[in-house]
Amino acid sequence: MVLRKGGTAAAAAGVVLAGFVGLVTLGTYAASGTPQQQGNAAGLSPGTVPAAFQAQIEQWGRLCPDLSPPLLAAQLYQESGFDPRARSGVGAEGLAQFMPGTWASYGTDGNNDGRRDPWDPLDAIASAATFDCALARDVSKVPGDRQSNMLAAYNAGPGAVTKYQGVPPYRETQGYVRNILATARSFAAPVTPSAPVEVSAQSAGAIYFAQTKLGTPYLWGGDGKAWQNGRFDCSGLTKAAFESVGITLPRVANDQWYAGPHPSRDQLRPGDLVFWATDLTDPRSIHHVGIYVGGGYMINAPHTNAVIRYDKIDTREYIGATRVTSDGAQALPDRNDDGGVIAPSRPGDPAQTPAPTPTPAPPAPAAQPTAPAVPPGRSGAAAAAGAPGAGAAGSGQLPAKN
Repeated sequence: MVLRKGGTAAAAAGVVLAGFVGLVTLGTYAASGTPQQQGNAAGLSPGTVPAAFQAQIEQWGRLCPDLSPPLLAAQLYQESGFDPRARSGVGAEGLAQFMPGTWASYGTDGNNDGRRDPWDPLDAIASAATFDCALARDVSKVPGDRQSNMLAAYNAGPGAVTKYQGVPPYRETQGYVRNILATARSFAAPVTPSAPVEVSAQSAGAIYFAQTKLGTPYLWGGDGKAWQNGRFDCSGLTKAAFESVGITLPRVANDQWYAGPHPSRDQLRPGDLVFWATDLTDPRSIHHVGIYVGGGYMINAPHTNAVIRYDKIDTREYIGATRVTSDGAQALPDRNDDGGVIAPSRPGDPAQTPAPTPTPAPPAPAAQPTAPAVPPGRSGAAAAAGAPGAGAAGSGQLPAKN
């Protein structure tokens, strides 16, 4: 990941030496507002979805009261990383990762071309919204948060949500609901353009870590490991900086983009992640990230044959910033070894096995059996054989998958 236009460390030294500590401390800990409360009609924050999909997500994200454009965008991102060609190892297809049987029931012609194609991203967006809203109707009488119940039904089936009268006690389903709701905040536009974004208390520590690495040579793929002589690339540096304050970010820059809300240029605070992209209308083209320190400068690992240094942020490919939150970082999807998103669920997957419930120790010495847990980062398809099937809208059990 290369920063194409870099300043010099000397140019930034004046900014840093002239009150760096005060700048970081005030910028990090001064209250700049409260977290945004988004309604179902909330729009998308600029630059958070590929421009080719934005109008469709804005339109179909308002299909029913329980859906919103940021929620639909977060769901699509979690499922496929906005890759229309995504295919899972068990046959889930396209941007929304539909199983063929579920697509047969809920596939929707989103672009009015007379075809329903799971590989067409506009059809996939419309179909995901159609399926969400059908599930919302199926569980509309279940008490609790309606969006949470809808998402739980998408992951585990409406039968499970009805049975448990809310989000079922499945580890993956509970994580899926939590992660989608948290990620949706990264996609949501502020209530007003000037609305402030809450500042992270961990930002000063992340900057301090990065500052201790100034002058370290760049290494493509570097994570700072001993065998790498403590060297980093751009996203390796930001990942390590936030790990030093207890926040685990994804490894690549275009995933780190979704680790929190997006402050505008005039709302930047020290500790924000700042990003560059080759196509400012498509966040999938993000190729560089740094840590903002104030005064228009960042700390970053710029490119091969350079060292970690201060650089100006106001260059042609600057796409925006992210204010990292613990919830936002934790909610981001895992990736396969080849970089593909590990989808957290697939429409039509069978339900998962409930997580074990702690019980008092029995008087007899024999151990009590517990239900097997779903491994973290895997879908309900990996649940134990014999779990009740969710199917499309709870229509029955589908074949078990690996």
